[in-house]
This record gives sequence, structure tokens and C-alpha cells, in this order.
Amino acid sequence: MVVASLVVFLVSLLIGAVGIYVGARVIVGAGDYDHAIVTALLGAIIWAIVGFFVGWIPLLGPLLALLAYIAVINFRYPAGWTAAAMIALVAWVTVLIALYLLAFVGLTEFGAVGVPGV
Repeated sequence: MVVASLVVFLVSLLIGAVGIYVGARVIVGAGDYDHAIVTALLGAIIWAIVGFFVGWIPLLGPLLALLAYIAVINFRYPAGWTAAAMIALVAWVTVLIALYLLAFVGLTEFGAVGVPGV
């Protein structure tokens, strides 16, 4: 059971990293997938920590978690807050499309680590 959970986590992380990679490639021209994997992992950790402490606050909690996630992207990709928010948006859309397609053909469930709300 632990091995299966670890595999699901790693596959979800890699899918989330694809979204960040595509977002960073489109928005700032960054093309390093390894960098996107670390960013997705850090983003997921920060999202979880902030969500744990303030996620229960209606509207403000999820907004603060999203802001913390965008802050990780802003820290990892030197292009400013607007670019970081756009990378997050492109990542979300990319992962949404990829997961829809993978779920449609029966290869995975609909979820990914490293991209919030997916």
C-alpha cells in the first residue's frame, strides 16, 4: 500500500511539473524540467503548510495558500509576480487538459501534486 501511494504521488508530481514546465516555457522561456519538478514539489509543500494553518478561513485561507504557491513560482522563476501568476494559470490549464485526457483513456484519476486545485 505504501509503495502504491508513493508511485501515485510521484506520477502526480511529474504531471504537476509538466504544467509548471509548460507555463514557465510559455511565459518566461525557461526550459528546465528538473527545475519545474523542484518547483512543483516546493509549491505543493508550501500550499499544504499554508492550507493547514489558514485554509479553514473562508475565502481568505485558500487565497493565502494560492498566493504562497505563486510566491514559490516567483522565487523560482525570476520574472515578477505577474509572470508567476501567469505561469501558475498556464500550469493549471495544462494539467487540467492532461489529466482529462489521461482519465478519459483510463490511465489515471483526476488529480496532480504541485498544481493546486487539480
